[in-house]
Amino acid sequence: MWRYIAKRTGHAIFVMWMVATTVFVGLRSVPGGPVRAMLGQEATPEAVASLRADLGLDQPLHVQYVDWLGGMLSGDFGRSITSSETVGALIGSAAPKTVSIAAFGVVLGLAVAIPAGIIGATRRNEPADYATTVGAFVGISMPAFFIGILLAIVFGVQLGWFPVVGYTPLSEGVVPWLESIVLPGIAVGLPYAAGVTRMMRSSLIEILDEQYMRTAVAKGISSRVQLYKHALQNAMIPVVTIAGIQLALVLGGSVTVEIVFGIQGLGRLLVNSILERNYPVTQMTILLVAGIFVFMNLLVDIAYTAIDPRIRYGGEQS
Repeated sequence: MWRYIAKRTGHAIFVMWMVATTVFVGLRSVPGGPVRAMLGQEATPEAVASLRADLGLDQPLHVQYVDWLGGMLSGDFGRSITSSETVGALIGSAAPKTVSIAAFGVVLGLAVAIPAGIIGATRRNEPADYATTVGAFVGISMPAFFIGILLAIVFGVQLGWFPVVGYTPLSEGVVPWLESIVLPGIAVGLPYAAGVTRMMRSSLIEILDEQYMRTAVAKGISSRVQLYKHALQNAMIPVVTIAGIQLALVLGGSVTVEIVFGIQGLGRLLVNSILERNYPVTQMTILLVAGIFVFMNLLVDIAYTAIDPRIRYGGEQS
């Protein structure tokens, strides 16, 4: 098991290095740059050359890369080109907002999706199954920002139950914090729940139709034991896969949802830094988002070993 986990962890580290290198080179391959964005197109060549030297952008690309990578590994993420604030401070201010919204959306999505998928699979062609299927298709079809707008209008503006603008830190109280993330969390959580629900239903239906499940029925094993002891564990493998992969949907939806609710999270920080050609902030924000996604996929790989030991053994033999 530990060999399998070590192998997957090595893969994750390699992926993060590839992302870091691609982002670094890709940003500097785009025409324009932070100097022109800061000084404007009318700046003199002397002013441009002076600012490039101050920012270290006059160095060869490989020298910039080694300096940046070395600083990042030592915990020095650099400073924002436009504001001179440390990148760590900017991300430290924005990350809790995005992580709070995404975590709320994932927890809500799983809490809705797994029971809904089980109901749909065990009550096929019944009204509950039809309602689950229709709800899943509607959730998949509606983008997170549109759901956020509807929620803000109904529950924020008309009913006044929740704030529609801004974010309250957890340090100011659990209740105010929850109130500030409920609507954006639901907005990103419902599309996530819809995708997981469909996979949960289809995977469980496939397992329930297997020959060994029919044998369990013939032996007189109760339906509850069939479902929770035999069927559900085997059905969870593709569900765990899609739940991990669709985390990208939650993170991507958070970008637009943050704009709807006026929250200065990672999405807003990333968009603004790209527009400003702010290399240090853009690089670290993308790396952080990618790191969350890679880490969640690593957890999915590890979860496989708990769900199905055969995967563990196969990983150790490969």
